[in-house]
Amino acid sequence: MKSPVFAVALVALTAAGTAAVVLPAATAQSSQGQATSAAPAVPLVTGLPDFTRLVDRVAPAVVNIEVTVGPRGNRQAQQQLPDDMPEFFRRFFGPGSPFPGTPQDPGGRGGLSMGSGFLVSADGYVITNHHVVDGATAVRVTLPDRRGFDADVVGSDEQSDVAVLKIDASGLPFLRAGRANDVKPGQWAVAIGSPFGLDQSVTAGIVSAVGRANQYANQRYVPFIQTDVAINRGNSGGPLLNTSGEVIGINSQIFSNSGGYMGVSFAIPIDVVMNVADQLKATGQVRRGQMGVQVQEIRADAAQGLGLPDTRGALVADVVAGGAAAKAGIERGDVIREVDGVAISQSSDLPPMIGAKAPGSRVAVKIWREGRTRDVTVTLSELDEGLAAGPRAPSTGAPAARSSNPLGVVGSELSAEQRRRLDLKPDEGVAVARVEGLAARSAGIQPGDVILQVGRANVATPAELDRELGKAKAGETVMLLVRNRSGGTQFIAVTPRDESK
Repeated sequence: MKSPVFAVALVALTAAGTAAVVLPAATAQSSQGQATSAAPAVPLVTGLPDFTRLVDRVAPAVVNIEVTVGPRGNRQAQQQLPDDMPEFFRRFFGPGSPFPGTPQDPGGRGGLSMGSGFLVSADGYVITNHHVVDGATAVRVTLPDRRGFDADVVGSDEQSDVAVLKIDASGLPFLRAGRANDVKPGQWAVAIGSPFGLDQSVTAGIVSAVGRANQYANQRYVPFIQTDVAINRGNSGGPLLNTSGEVIGINSQIFSNSGGYMGVSFAIPIDVVMNVADQLKATGQVRRGQMGVQVQEIRADAAQGLGLPDTRGALVADVVAGGAAAKAGIERGDVIREVDGVAISQSSDLPPMIGAKAPGSRVAVKIWREGRTRDVTVTLSELDEGLAAGPRAPSTGAPAARSSNPLGVVGSELSAEQRRRLDLKPDEGVAVARVEGLAARSAGIQPGDVILQVGRANVATPAELDRELGKAKAGETVMLLVRNRSGGTQFIAVTPRDESK
């Protein structure tokens, strides 16, 4: 998906003053007073990284991509990011004339955009970003030796932001894939691409973090590699390399206030890239596994309420009825701690891990439930994004006269129609009419929310809600499963206070 492109003026700064320095002699004088060549000076600084051999070897396989984009209609307007978003991920391109949907092209008539890519086979397969070729009516690939080829889009996947192109050529240089699992924070990384159309530009830095989730784009299945390698518009689709010259990722996004590089850039891990690329080459589409759960992070207070020894894992906030997880016996309130022997450190680890597996795969899952670990086997279904959408919570009906529980939460009955719209069972859910307790308000419980469970106990009436909340004691954390006013379902940890003091 292309995000809007913003013009960024780059200003070359010159030094306001100069200082005298003494340089080592680079020449010697002959007896006739003429300068003659001398041996190269010994470097005064040693031990610094030198990427020249790496660049000489890999640069011939990095290509420039020029895309002709057709009319966008209203689609571009639908992809505009909110103006008040203080920081956001921005897609980036090289100079085009004009960019679709931008002020240079107010009618959305289309134009040119530019990006990068790299060869992965001698017979002309090229990998780049989906957003580089999205909406393309023509794609042109230019090699470093200035040969140009019209390219076919073999396939393109928006979820992972990966696209595969094919040019009619043979005997081409190509890059080898590294192992994304071997990438560690602190190691050197090198990017090659065409920022602002400046072909074969090389930048270097270190890996800042791995497994980053993208909260601003619909890419739950990509655990991004974060680096401080300088990346700008036009680097999209270019390779991120380790010091062995192996590709460890595709440069895809920057995190910026202005649309320009600010020291934080993101790459799609190469194992995700190659999994998608192989499927696109084989079938033209990508199939992903789905467990059928909605998960959330575990904070320290939630870990206490769940009886967990630490905050590792993904807390199951909702289970799709009839889905893979439901069939395997996974319930709301379970904590997924491992999948196929791989630890789940945070909830964002789970979607890419499951999405990388084929539908029909059987996975071994360790869950935490009521103080002990259980093993279950889940047979994954095929991803259906429609199941992720949640219904909106209702306005409340007639509330109880007063609160009679330690949390000060006043409930009201849900009508049969309200339950139907919320996709709830007949005996599930109590609407929140008022919140009188400070602890519940501080935790984020609001009128219009629907409480589905207190701990692991379902509640369906205000009386049941009062009874279960009445068991709470000051200082002991209670886990409430809440469907909020926007339709999302999550556990909220609330610790009752002694408000008489």
